Amino acid sequence: MPAYDQYLQEILIDAVTLQNRVAELGAQISAEYGENDDLMLICILKGGVMFMVDLSRHITLPHEMDFLAVSSYGKGVRESSGNVRIDMDLGSNVTNRHVLIVEDIIDSGETLRFVMDVLKARHPASLKLCTLLNKPSRRKVDIEIDYVGFEIENKFVFGYGLDLDEKFRNLPFVGVVNLDALPK
Repeated sequence: MPAYDQYLQEILIDAVTLQNRVAELGAQISAEYGENDDLMLICILKGGVMFMVDLSRHITLPHEMDFLAVSSYGKGVRESSGNVRIDMDLGSNVTNRHVLIVEDIIDSGETLRFVMDVLKARHPASLKLCTLLNKPSRRKVDIEIDYVGFEIENKFVFGYGLDLDEKFRNLPFVGVVNLDALPK
């Protein structure tokens, strides 16, 4: 039995479906930005890494990557505290650059609103948002998402970059957590 099996209620998005959609997003981004743009992908750590790496392979124009770590969740916590902080800032200047934020999941929108406000203050040429998963039913903050992989219901998910208490990010699919299997 795989180590994750006790926590898996169901596979929500299988590996093939994920990879096909990531390829579609890469093609769409490539077409919309064009070859003359100075594109920078900014990954929100840790969850967005798998998605950004795969997405980057499908973007046909030259681009740079950087990473931003923010937190609003504590270890073992399933709800955002609403208090967002930058744990690791960018190593690159985004002024006059075309910035595409790459995120694993947008839930309340509070974290992404904070990140977008911070980046807007640094005067990028453009600022867009790409998320693998969108949970519109949980939205507390209005946020415009330019590229969405999948809209999902309000389910606690893990795999493909999303963690379950910092584990199982390496799964090739997105699964729904069996809440009954979690420690109380």
